[in-house]
Amino acid sequence: MSQIDPVFAAVTAPGTPFELVERDGLLQFAQAAPDLALMIDSARRHGDRTFLVDFSSEGEERRLTFEQVFAWRDQLAPMLGIKRGDRVAICMRNRAEWIVAFMAVIKAGGVAALLNSRGSPAELAAMIAEVTPEVVLADSRRAALIREGAYHGRMLDLTRPFDEAEIARRNADAPAPAPATPLDPAAILFTSGTTGRVKGAVLTHRSLITGLMLMQLSGMMVLHNMARAHGMEPAQLMAAMPQQAVLLVYPLFHISGLGAAFLSPLFAGSKVVIMRRWDAEEAARLIEAEKITMFSAVPTMLWDLLHRAKPGEADLSSLRNIASGGQALPVNLLDAIREACPQAVMGTGYGMTEASGSLAQAVGEDFLRKRSSAGRVLPLAQVRIVAPDGTVQGTGASGEIQLKGAMVMAGYWNRPEDTAAAFTPDGWLRTGDVGYIDEEGYIFIVDRVKDMVISGGENIYCAEVERVLGELPGVGECAAFGIPDERLGELLVAVVRGETLGEQQVKDWVGERLARYKAPGHVAIVAEALPRNHVGKVDKIALRAAWPTLYGEQ
Repeated sequence: MSQIDPVFAAVTAPGTPFELVERDGLLQFAQAAPDLALMIDSARRHGDRTFLVDFSSEGEERRLTFEQVFAWRDQLAPMLGIKRGDRVAICMRNRAEWIVAFMAVIKAGGVAALLNSRGSPAELAAMIAEVTPEVVLADSRRAALIREGAYHGRMLDLTRPFDEAEIARRNADAPAPAPATPLDPAAILFTSGTTGRVKGAVLTHRSLITGLMLMQLSGMMVLHNMARAHGMEPAQLMAAMPQQAVLLVYPLFHISGLGAAFLSPLFAGSKVVIMRRWDAEEAARLIEAEKITMFSAVPTMLWDLLHRAKPGEADLSSLRNIASGGQALPVNLLDAIREACPQAVMGTGYGMTEASGSLAQAVGEDFLRKRSSAGRVLPLAQVRIVAPDGTVQGTGASGEIQLKGAMVMAGYWNRPEDTAAAFTPDGWLRTGDVGYIDEEGYIFIVDRVKDMVISGGENIYCAEVERVLGELPGVGECAAFGIPDERLGELLVAVVRGETLGEQQVKDWVGERLARYKAPGHVAIVAEALPRNHVGKVDKIALRAAWPTLYGEQ
């Protein structure tokens, strides 16, 4: 890449913050910190700048500076009572306490296990049992759900004040943790598998830091190109730019929320405005009131912003960067966004939890040149395309996308069989996605190996839903799959054989046992056996084709 892009060559040259070096057979950042805590501590230099805009449990607005957040972190870290390598589960909705909790866990030397706060009591209990944390950090609502799931271990409700004397005592007695090494675990992010079993992807300090520095590198390249277009030096342009402001809409337990919407802005000295739940009209209000400059969201949210927030009546002129991720951005939606926000630079990316974020990205003209792509493969990411027979494919040929690099996870927590299945014998991560790479390094996604639906940016594994459906009395057989949806990208639907069942009954059954968003949007109840293919499996291709008829008969 350095031979064809002089900007890349300049920003990764020896002696620069993004200098590249080969270690352990992988291209890595030479100046990368060995411990994420060191990287986080460097952000304290932003001092009295506003870092977080949030609302308390009582609905009162809170504005916290970088120094206030770090002081809060310093108070909390000794309260955890942990040592290097202990797991600490975090289960809260998006709020300032979540961010302080993560920073405190990393400072104390712990491994932050990020629970899906939308989970049911049974799902939360299963995640906690998976990682056996020393302590769980929660808000009041999630604490109640966790207790309902029969967890009886130590838990701290961070929305309630601690005893001042206890804080002082623990701060006085707290030993400094031993420094982390690059391959020590830093965080565990949960992802369901095609089997429906919960799995925790272990991201090391090296993998998380590599993913974060890749985001910084991409931003630096954009800055250099902007400076060149304006006839300025990059440092001059950076000094003239006001503080950037990010609207945080991704769940913080997602890699997109953790990396792009929290840690990356933290390092950059940006303001983060937290939305507890998605609401298009409130998002438009916050964009105008807080002068949001950077907005990254799934296509569903962008669709809502255009169709429900009445952009003509809202001032979106502060937006300078709009990015989409989580699923493909429809071209017609892209055109509508560009018309509504002509001043904003558009971008997209492709990634996964197991890769600590993005493995491909494109911004501005780089993206608009090939709008149907998922971005250009990032430096440090080795990507290959492999046919079903194991043959490595050439340019333009489709196959499974496989990845190797310093950003890749160490494996799944306490799941050696799942870890072995996730990697090829020669060490490449299987993404489960089918795609191809063109002659310029752009990657195009054409299918998924996994039986998974991406609805509103949320991954829903059909096997997990089908497992729960199969437990409903009266269900003879069932199948869950996705159908195109203008707003959500895909809508999960189900076909159930069972004459005594009702559609709402089936939806409620799933919604009460899994996160509510995993419940089918529509359910077709049929009396006949479901079609099967030549190997005896339910034929979802046939069901998908017949869906308009099946559901139309309800």
